[in-house]
Amino acid sequence: MEKTMIRLRMSSQDAHYGGNLVDGAHMLVLFGDVATELLIMHDGDEGLFVAYDNVEFLAPVYAGDYIEALGEITHVGNSSRKMTFEARKVVVARPDISASAADVLEEPVVVCRASGTCVVTKDCQRKK
Repeated sequence: MEKTMIRLRMSSQDAHYGGNLVDGAHMLVLFGDVATELLIMHDGDEGLFVAYDNVEFLAPVYAGDYIEALGEITHVGNSSRKMTFEARKVVVARPDISASAADVLEEPVVVCRASGTCVVTKDCQRKK
């Protein structure tokens, strides 16, 4: 099955709460981008996200942190594609040291997990 990963830095514009805390829903935006790439790889079409089956927010994310969002297609139906997702913090901002300090984590911290279903209608499936 297809797998993919994107990595990006959370900016101060992503911070939604005091203390530069990033809204957990931002991880779902990343998962949506991962799902789109997976569907393009698998079917040649962006498809549509139908529903999340499960979402777990496990650790906070702050502006300046680097997040890897990973996804995998776990089941392929006629038009449905079940997927799992995981977001991991791989670099942590260190504003306690200076405005530009950061540390690469020895072990990534899982900040969010989710599973969901996307659909690519038969007429849009270009890859078999």
